[in-house]
Amino acid sequence: MSRSPSRTSLAVAGAATALAVLTACGGGGDDTSAAGGDGKPVSITFWGWAKGSKEVVDAFNASHTNIKVVYEEIPSGNAGGYAKISNAVKAGNAPDLVSIEYPQLPEYVSQGALQDIGPYFTEDIRKKLLPQAVELTTLGGKNWAVPFDASPQSFYYRKDLFAKYGVEVPRTWADFRKAAEKVKKADKKARIGTFFPDDPTTFQAMAWQAGAQWYKPEGDTWRVNTTDAATGKVADYWQGLLDDDLIRANASFSPEWTNSLKNGGTIGYLGAAWGAGVLKGTLPEQSGKWAVAPMPSWDGKPASGMLGGSTFAVPKTSEKADAAVEFATWMSTTEAGIKARIESGTSSAFPAAASLRPVAKKAFDADFYGGEDIYQVFEDAAASIGPDWSWGPTTGTTNTTMKDQFGKVASGGTTVGAAVQAGHDATVAELKKRGLKVEDAG
Repeated sequence: MSRSPSRTSLAVAGAATALAVLTACGGGGDDTSAAGGDGKPVSITFWGWAKGSKEVVDAFNASHTNIKVVYEEIPSGNAGGYAKISNAVKAGNAPDLVSIEYPQLPEYVSQGALQDIGPYFTEDIRKKLLPQAVELTTLGGKNWAVPFDASPQSFYYRKDLFAKYGVEVPRTWADFRKAAEKVKKADKKARIGTFFPDDPTTFQAMAWQAGAQWYKPEGDTWRVNTTDAATGKVADYWQGLLDDDLIRANASFSPEWTNSLKNGGTIGYLGAAWGAGVLKGTLPEQSGKWAVAPMPSWDGKPASGMLGGSTFAVPKTSEKADAAVEFATWMSTTEAGIKARIESGTSSAFPAAASLRPVAKKAFDADFYGGEDIYQVFEDAAASIGPDWSWGPTTGTTNTTMKDQFGKVASGGTTVGAAVQAGHDATVAELKKRGLKVEDAG
């Protein structure tokens, strides 16, 4: 299913209405910036974790005299980065620019943690970016972040071991299960992939791909259904894989997960476009052994959700919004910014600025993937992203609850379906707690 700008626009417009009550009291910013009138560069601080960020900051500082960026690497969002940002905003000592993924942006907006960057996020900037990405960062009629990348799903696999075990690259989820059975039969210690108990966003991307629609804004009401038929199908599928010991259950990017990849115990990774850089940086000794394929789908036709995807937002406490947005814009919309990130050798970002994707492709050394045109795989996947998904203002609550419950799945303490139901119940309760109108469809 190809992405439809018109349908996406309707969903985002509804989200804007449903968020209006909260954004009205959110951080508006004071639209002022450090003047730098003394001739010295304006110094801004930037918190992020994406691969290649330090190299981008270094390149910007080397080529700009009006702004100096001080970079601090923080843990990834779900690993503590978001908590650090939230605590800093509450304490009044937040940086001038932060990385926030699309799913979490409405949460920060609803909490009044960010400021509207509309005065600096001009039409000239917006028109360079994927319209859907701009829409995902526009809530309540205001601009809250500069989109950086899109993150269509992809399947990474050890082509040498697939060949050795006689496993074909799966096109459907039924094929994936058969492939998983064949891998286990060929090597009782090997598995085709991993269920990440610490990362609900991977499951959410699977649900998105299947056609689920967890949040549906209707006027000033949020319709919530995280337990619809599509989600149930995905939950039952993964529960079956776990019950039959066809996949691993390791925390994402943990030593256990990494070691399993290194020793051939795990020979596939269901990730996103940015995962290509992760594998390349993590497993340099396996150069030439990996390949990238489209995500398996339920009917064999191209389909994708989005797994993550980064934006750059300005906390409400910053007095240097114009300088922060100038730097964010440079990172997202200039050839120099994209090249600096990709040439770090650790990033495979898929830019939201479509015109810069050829730059990213050229800058990425694809030798690790045997010279495969991985950016064409990403392009095709991006074109198949389902258009009807919206993120709500309580993603943090949803994810925290699901993460806690997912952690019990591998030991048999609960099921994937029950964990998703718990996330649904916590989401509805939190929305009501915040005074929002809710239609509980779960």
